[in-house]
Amino acid sequence: MKSMQSQTEKQDVLQAPQPSKTAPPQHRLRGGWLIGVAILVLFAGVFVSGVIQRMQSSANLRTETAEMAVPAVIVVSPKHSAPSQEIVLPGNVQPYVTAPIYSRTNGYLQAWYFDIGAHVKKGQLLALIASPEIDQQLGQSQSNLETAKANLRLAEITKDRYLDLLKTHAVSQQDADNAVGTYNANKAIVDASQANVKQLEALQSFEKIYAPFDGIITARNTDVGALIDSGSAGGVKTDMFHLSQVDRLRVYVNVPEEYSQATTAGLKADLTLAEFPGRQFTGTLVRTSEAINYATRTLTAEVDVHNPTGQLLSGSYAEVHFKVPGQVSTYILPVDTLLFRKEGLSVAVVKEGKAELIPVTPGRDFGDSIEVISGLRGDEAVITSPPDSITDGEKVQIAQTAAAGGTL
Repeated sequence: MKSMQSQTEKQDVLQAPQPSKTAPPQHRLRGGWLIGVAILVLFAGVFVSGVIQRMQSSANLRTETAEMAVPAVIVVSPKHSAPSQEIVLPGNVQPYVTAPIYSRTNGYLQAWYFDIGAHVKKGQLLALIASPEIDQQLGQSQSNLETAKANLRLAEITKDRYLDLLKTHAVSQQDADNAVGTYNANKAIVDASQANVKQLEALQSFEKIYAPFDGIITARNTDVGALIDSGSAGGVKTDMFHLSQVDRLRVYVNVPEEYSQATTAGLKADLTLAEFPGRQFTGTLVRTSEAINYATRTLTAEVDVHNPTGQLLSGSYAEVHFKVPGQVSTYILPVDTLLFRKEGLSVAVVKEGKAELIPVTPGRDFGDSIEVISGLRGDEAVITSPPDSITDGEKVQIAQTAAAGGTL
């Protein structure tokens, strides 16, 4: 009984309410309020931080967009041209003296003695023409001259006799005058016959063709047996040979009008030819036409070149290098800096972060670069490859500064 009672008491003790360890109700309310405020502050901080970040991102985006809207350009500085300019112009090499050789008499070519490329001296026989008609006419004229001389001698004897007889009044004055008149007539006939003989002798001398000066035969347009026509009867003249003097050559150059004042007699010139790579031949400008060709706007200039060995061939093409003094201050720019507008040629330069269009006057074109005669001062930052839509005052930013291309 006692054990059962003790067990019951233990159970009651275990089942009896234990004293509570939880905080009082007012403490629980204060802790919940603080937690709520902390959570609210946390969410408010996250919200405000997100709003600020979005505003900063939006501002950065606007800034980047504005910066990207300003085009970046590459600029070059104008290159000042040298005070002494070298201009290269095409030239035509021609003989100092050249002449076609014609015949002064008609006939057939009996022989020729020099072919093309032959060097001949003045007075050398080039060809022989057979002209039997001239030979026959000359023989007949010589016979007529002998007859006229015989008649003249007889008239002279008669005249002298009559003049002697007139002194003794053996003949009349009329007979003496007739004798003198006959003598004078026969003398005129002799003079005419002599002139005719000299004319035919001159024509006969034309049967031989001689070189008029030292030179080279550059063409032979006839052969043995060919009919030679002097053109005296209205026919076409026969161009038998071409003779050229090449120990000195003339090189004709067409100089642009802008360099006409600087191209004067005495100016030295260097010639280069494709058949002589790496070599130069020196010449001197001796004369100009002193007039501008209105069709080409160029000045014809003659450069003389000594050619004692005959290396340079007449008819060649040569590049003539002139060094002319610079007359104006010019600059060199790449061709991709130019803008072609209806107002004229211009370039775009960067000035205080903005584009400015400047009209320019072009000079020589070097292919990848061009000469600017006026419009630049030399300190500009010129935009390369500017867009066609670029306008005055447009904002630009310099991305790179490149070297000016092209050389004189």
